[in-house]
Amino acid sequence: MFVSDLKNDFFNLLPGKRVIVICNVDIDAIVSSKILQTLFRNENIIFSVAPILGIKGLKRTFDENKEDCNIFLFINCGGCIDLVDLLQPDDNIVFFICDSHRPLDLCNAYSDSQVRILGDYRSEEDMPQFEQIFRDSDSENDSADDEIEDEENTENSNHRPTTHIEKFERRLRKNREKRDWEKARDRVLFNYSQYSYYARSTSIVIYELAWKMSKDSLDLLWWAIIGITEQLLLGKIESSVYTLETQRIQSHVSRLSNKINENSHTAIRITYENDLYLALYRHWSVKESIKNSIYSACRMKLWTLNGKKKLNELLVEMGLPLAQARQQFNSMDLLMKKDFYQMIEKTAEKYNMPGIIYGSFTLQYGYKNRYSAADYVYSMMALIEQIDHERTAESCFIDALESLSRNKKNMLESGIDKAKVLLDSIFKQVKTSLETQQIHSAGPFLYVIFQDENIQFSSPYALTMLAKFMLNGFVAVSRSRRSRDLPLIICIPVDLTREICLMIGIPPIGDDSKNLFGKAFEQAAIKSNAAISQDFFDTNIIQIKQSDCPKFIDALTVLLSS
Repeated sequence: MFVSDLKNDFFNLLPGKRVIVICNVDIDAIVSSKILQTLFRNENIIFSVAPILGIKGLKRTFDENKEDCNIFLFINCGGCIDLVDLLQPDDNIVFFICDSHRPLDLCNAYSDSQVRILGDYRSEEDMPQFEQIFRDSDSENDSADDEIEDEENTENSNHRPTTHIEKFERRLRKNREKRDWEKARDRVLFNYSQYSYYARSTSIVIYELAWKMSKDSLDLLWWAIIGITEQLLLGKIESSVYTLETQRIQSHVSRLSNKINENSHTAIRITYENDLYLALYRHWSVKESIKNSIYSACRMKLWTLNGKKKLNELLVEMGLPLAQARQQFNSMDLLMKKDFYQMIEKTAEKYNMPGIIYGSFTLQYGYKNRYSAADYVYSMMALIEQIDHERTAESCFIDALESLSRNKKNMLESGIDKAKVLLDSIFKQVKTSLETQQIHSAGPFLYVIFQDENIQFSSPYALTMLAKFMLNGFVAVSRSRRSRDLPLIICIPVDLTREICLMIGIPPIGDDSKNLFGKAFEQAAIKSNAAISQDFFDTNIIQIKQSDCPKFIDALTVLLSS
């Protein structure tokens, strides 16, 4: 069932009870949990936060806490799987779900009361009607119909008794109707679950709860802005959806800013302004930022010799000396730093970068601390990405959570430094792959299979960024017009001792809001008898045995060609 009144039908039910918050380790979920923690503390609600990476972690966390608690809140997890079937909870346990992953599981959506989805059911336009998916048991109906007819025959002695042949014909007719209904249901279910995509940012939903409770602040709003910015930068939502959300956010910024004393040294200020699709340029050198940003690097093909020449020409035309472009942005000449945006804007069209400008928010507190929402996204991404044998998901979650606090500036800066290293590694990997022609066409999709283990790309975020950079780069240099319409699959070993690979599938350029690989991976695994693990909540990312990759790719090729 859906809960549209979050204040009365969700939050007001929690005081006096303990809540277990099961939180996926992604940026939108982390900032959502940060907002919720603030609200819970204000109302003295007892809660525990448990970060998880996948479905196994979700089940383990539930099993560990089900005896002590009967209210569970799932943030960016649980919405797309049948929770009651997976967890087998007692009747007194209630699940609240706030999840931006789509499509939602229909058993969750049509649950009577045990599973409650935070959101408005009217926003789920593609969801099938209850009657299209569920129906009563036919055997029960048949027996009930027979009993009713026998009673009618007994009461009405003039009525001719129903013969066995007539009963048999009626059952045949009902079986035929049932088969037709099942075919229609399978068709509806396939159309509904064929693509995975993302709905409204969870952090925006939770922030609006705080607003309706009159508990919102600029800090809470800033965290929500980070959540929607992550969706934009990773292509989870279309730019038009982002633009509509930013219009709503601007009204909140204006309202809350009026409550702040502008002369206070501790005041924070959020401003909406045009920004650039250049990663971390305020905290990096201009040249490195342009080189390591997906948009500018692919538009100018900066891994090629001609691309490097074009970058130098761009800097000359901007009037930016090489010495200035190579040093930290904050150390540049004050006048050049001030005019940098206008310099880029004037030359963007000539250098094939018309879409480099977008509307974004910046946070300023004190005199020197100024960060864009994208800066926070890249920083948190790098902090989350550092999941290896030494650092657990929990420690990465805590680091990313702490980076949101203004008094933990060192953690944010540490994440920014790690993000620079990650972006540089991605650029080098893309350059190597394109130069050595490692990207192959299987017909309906492109694919890259790496043979060497690379721990740096062992997390979903890093692999997603690598895949997007590589696909954009390949399309930029490809002579085939069809390449723009092809999705990409990347498979990379993450544990050679166990022969485990991480595989991701991303949609074609310009069509990245909906992804078909979740369902396709599932069907290809069945057809090829490959050993895969779909444990991630992003269904387009799987783990697969290295030896099964060739036959899995073959099965996927046949499946998507038909």
